[in-house]
Amino acid sequence: MKISIITPTYNEKDNIEKLCNEIKGEMSKINLDYEHIIIDNNSSDGTIEKIKDLAKSDKNLKIIINLKNYGHIRSPFYGLLQSTGDATILMAADFQDPIDLISKYIDEWKKGNKIILGEKITSDENKIKFSLRKLFYNFLNYLSEFELTKNTTGSGIFDKSVIEKLRLLNDPYPYFRGLINEIGIEIKTIKFNQPQRKYGVTKNNFSTLYDIAMLGIVKHSRRPLRFMVLIGFLSSAISLMVALFYFIYKLLFWNSFSLGLAPIIIGIFIVSSIQIALLGLVGEYIGIILLHQRNLPLVIEKERINF
Repeated sequence: MKISIITPTYNEKDNIEKLCNEIKGEMSKINLDYEHIIIDNNSSDGTIEKIKDLAKSDKNLKIIINLKNYGHIRSPFYGLLQSTGDATILMAADFQDPIDLISKYIDEWKKGNKIILGEKITSDENKIKFSLRKLFYNFLNYLSEFELTKNTTGSGIFDKSVIEKLRLLNDPYPYFRGLINEIGIEIKTIKFNQPQRKYGVTKNNFSTLYDIAMLGIVKHSRRPLRFMVLIGFLSSAISLMVALFYFIYKLLFWNSFSLGLAPIIIGIFIVSSIQIALLGLVGEYIGIILLHQRNLPLVIEKERINF
């Protein structure tokens, strides 16, 4: 029996050595064969030098260094596909996934569960952020055509059969939370309190969070498109009724009719804002189609160590 542990990194110099040591210690307690794969997005802070040095004395530690920063969506997914274990654990480098979850994941996997995810019931992070995430998960579930797990990030353990199914997919920009729910295998969750990041600063910002949010919406739901069609029909009907009303009003009061500038300006701005918002949403769908059409690789590797 062999366990694979995948850790994506980008500028995690202050965390990575302690993380590797703690994972090594945890796996020695469990007494199972394992590999710890670190997939690095071409860090610039000395993380690469640190993990290369660690790999010299630990053959269980395997390193993939990407040619450039491919982001926090493609790189972890690619790392999962490189695993060779009977089960694979995805674990963040910042200690927001507690190390003791490893043994809990493995215990539940041994019971026959194919997918076990960590579910954040509380968090030491900013309360506003945590609340906004919960609102987004609920909103995404409302839009989605199938039930998605809430308060999960994708961190968890996945049976080899699940990894094999993921390898069959040809998705150059996957929304991982959606994919594992879409596969259809029952998902078990382990509840935990999410601690604060150990060292360094989060790499998430408005741009990356927006990227995740839009991927979740456009890749796993057609409801926004149908909503846009409905808005179009309603807007057309309202516009037609208003046009007919003013046409008749003009015919009846030809000499005294005066519409005024304010209603025209307000009407134009309202209609224009709706059109721009809907076109932007259509653009997101077209962008995803373009990504799939180009069929680019998830990542391009620069170097491998200990494989």
